[in-house]
Amino acid sequence: MSLGIWLGSLEQGLLWGAMVLGVYITFRVLDYPDLTVDGAFTLGAAVAAHYILLGGNPWVAVVIALFSGAAAGLITGLLHTGLKVAPLLSGILTMIALYSINLRIMGQANLSLLRVKTIFNQVLNIPQLDTFGPVILGLLVTLVVVSLLYLFLQTELGMSVRATGNNEQMIRSLGVNTSTMKLVGLATGNALVALSGGLVAQYQGFADIGMGIGMIVAGLASVIIGEALVGNQTLIRAIIAAIVGSIVYRAVISLVLQLGLPATDLKLLTSLIVVVALSFPLVRQRLGLRSLRLRSEQNAEASQREQNLSSRRG
Repeated sequence: MSLGIWLGSLEQGLLWGAMVLGVYITFRVLDYPDLTVDGAFTLGAAVAAHYILLGGNPWVAVVIALFSGAAAGLITGLLHTGLKVAPLLSGILTMIALYSINLRIMGQANLSLLRVKTIFNQVLNIPQLDTFGPVILGLLVTLVVVSLLYLFLQTELGMSVRATGNNEQMIRSLGVNTSTMKLVGLATGNALVALSGGLVAQYQGFADIGMGIGMIVAGLASVIIGEALVGNQTLIRAIIAAIVGSIVYRAVISLVLQLGLPATDLKLLTSLIVVVALSFPLVRQRLGLRSLRLRSEQNAEASQREQNLSSRRG
């Protein structure tokens, strides 16, 4: 792979990293199977693109996209906490509703941003940043998001959200309103997803009604890959693992496309990556147990040989 392809994978991994962190918040921290992600990603792209086409500032567009994603997460949370809809079904209902809402916002299935000012146009106009500008911008956004998310999860509110996902009955017995914590977690996760959608729309130069399809699977694959490579023993390590997983996932996609895989098979490839990533811990555990068993057998054989030698000498 050429340098341009590696840079492209790094750029995409960083820009999609906020989406992966959103999936990490809902699925790992909150332990909530939220399928709002597919719709929230497109919502962020649609809101940002529509605002920019109206002559708005592209940076403000990203902030508006973030709040729109938080609103989508709140709707999912209210369906679950207020109407007692099952977690999986609440996300599906919001995702389906967002399809029509996104079309209403965009007015058509695709909005082009090629002739308007975007964040990346502004960065590329800076001298000596025409090649590495998107990577530097992606790194800065990722650092800000990771830092703010880590600080938030270290606060009392953030630890209450984490405790709700870890043991809801215990934290409820301590007087914490778990329904509110679920709303906070879902709003935070989908806000990050929509933030990523707003950035990706400006990076690609368009917003499309179908750009969010499969985002939940890609996010899960990135989270699982990152945890397998980096681990999740500590909070900061788990957050960094999500970003690393996003970059590795995009690099794998680029590599496979370079090998000749048709773009129409990307969804199949994504599913296979998730299956492999899910099976990796089990395979590693079994291989580890097998190695331990072999090591114990070898130690037993060595001790038996030593006993035989000592008996012969005696």
